Amino acid sequence: MLRSRPYLHPGLNRAAGGRPFLLAVLLLPPLVLSGCSIKGMAINSVANALSGSGDDGGSNVYLTDDDPILVGQALPFSLKLMETILQETPEHEDLLVATATGFVSYAEMWVLRPSRYLEDTDYYAARAERMRAKKLFLRARDYAGRTLDLRYPGITERLKQSPDEAVLEFGEDDLPAVYWFMAALGRAISTDLGDAELLVQGRAVRELLEKALELDEAWNKGTLHEFVMALPVQLGGSPERAEEAYARAMELNEGKSVGPEVSLAESVYLVRQDRENFERILRQVLAFDPDQYPEYRLTNILAQQHAEWLLSKADELFWTTPANPLRIPTNKMRYPWPTHS
Repeated sequence: MLRSRPYLHPGLNRAAGGRPFLLAVLLLPPLVLSGCSIKGMAINSVANALSGSGDDGGSNVYLTDDDPILVGQALPFSLKLMETILQETPEHEDLLVATATGFVSYAEMWVLRPSRYLEDTDYYAARAERMRAKKLFLRARDYAGRTLDLRYPGITERLKQSPDEAVLEFGEDDLPAVYWFMAALGRAISTDLGDAELLVQGRAVRELLEKALELDEAWNKGTLHEFVMALPVQLGGSPERAEEAYARAMELNEGKSVGPEVSLAESVYLVRQDRENFERILRQVLAFDPDQYPEYRLTNILAQQHAEWLLSKADELFWTTPANPLRIPTNKMRYPWPTHS
């Protein structure tokens, strides 16, 4: 039985949540009750708590949760709180990155992914949600971009003009900010491929990805390779590249995350119209015990929910079926290929 429907963005990590949000709420009174210098200290404490600075990751109440609906309902408050604190500490780099992380994850899981489920019943509502997701991705891009600009003044503008030269500035310590800038921009482009002005910035996504892989291809237990799997062809994606990335992603996450298996089903088997392997790997995902690795519980539950939805749509996604042996498209076969969204 589905617990809820959204699917988790592969890069979600502890920067987007955990006990810092509870700490922030507890720390809010000093912002109102104290003088300027204590107020400044309190604001910095809240900013550090929200961003997870110094957090050892031992208690992550978001990623270990088994109720995606509860998490999805909590995230908007957390994100607005982060934006409020950023008004007082606009140059807090860790908080800027954490805010970008949160907006990408929220847009992906609770806005963009559910919009796909609306397409058959309410196309206009689905499109409105896609455009909302695009705006949230662009907001996330701007927060991550502010971190990059603080470190390398003017770098985001140079990424638009000469991305191949701009990426030479970055080092391994920049990977979190680089990744979330790239992920946010890439997802915004993928969400609205008809936006020509945005699409030309795809050069920056490609260059940033190659630079990130060069700096540390194993970063965050395979997140970069999972990102490769979700690339549309306009950003350099292909079934062959996705298949290669899948093998490395699973190696790096040690088989603890089933997200790459769902991506393999959509990015490779669906594109190739290989229904046998499509159904095989998705059933394998559903058989996985999400409680086996608590630190991946939420991501795996969400992956399983999306796998179940994909299986339920198989007759529409694959043109050759017992009921349709001549491969004649029906009105429900609007997307017989992955939209990467």
